[in-house]
Amino acid sequence: MSSNTSARPTFVLVHGSGSSSFMWAPIQRELALLGHRSYAVDLPGHGLDAQYPVAYQAPQDLDAWAAEPSTLAGVTLRDNADVVVDVVRRVAEHGPVVLVGASLGGTAISVAGNLVPDLVDRLVYISAWSCVERANPIEYFGEPEFADNLLGTVSALSVGDPATLGVGRANYRTADPELLAALKAAVAADLTD
Repeated sequence: MSSNTSARPTFVLVHGSGSSSFMWAPIQRELALLGHRSYAVDLPGHGLDAQYPVAYQAPQDLDAWAAEPSTLAGVTLRDNADVVVDVVRRVAEHGPVVLVGASLGGTAISVAGNLVPDLVDRLVYISAWSCVERANPIEYFGEPEFADNLLGTVSALSVGDPATLGVGRANYRTADPELLAALKAAVAADLTD
């Protein structure tokens, strides 16, 4: 816990895979209206530093995109956590810090919280990974609880060989209605089309 517990907290917001700090804009507006400070992190290779190859654009060239090297191939969980820790160190000077992670951002806030526990007042997980018994989310996929996981049905979105690329790559711009329905069921069942 930081020593300045009477001050209003700063919320450090960490996005998940395939997203960016932009996802937090509506939350940041509400926090500001409540008088809270917030800082939305862009993890390495995301946000304005994200890679959007021409082959992914319209018209798509999936064969070229399947072979395109990824700027995320060398990024590790520790790299993500280090970015979060740098932000935490800076904002902790102004009072308590609440780390908020969405999806894969949960792994980054867990590691960051363990690296600088004296600077973090709370960890908040929003539909996020909090890896306790395994090192990363991929290791959990073999557990019995994931036997009925709907994400397996969207593996057809995959483009390229993850072993060669060093990353998983999915074509979320597909026009295939069956794949889009499976994706919606897996990650956004409560949203409208």
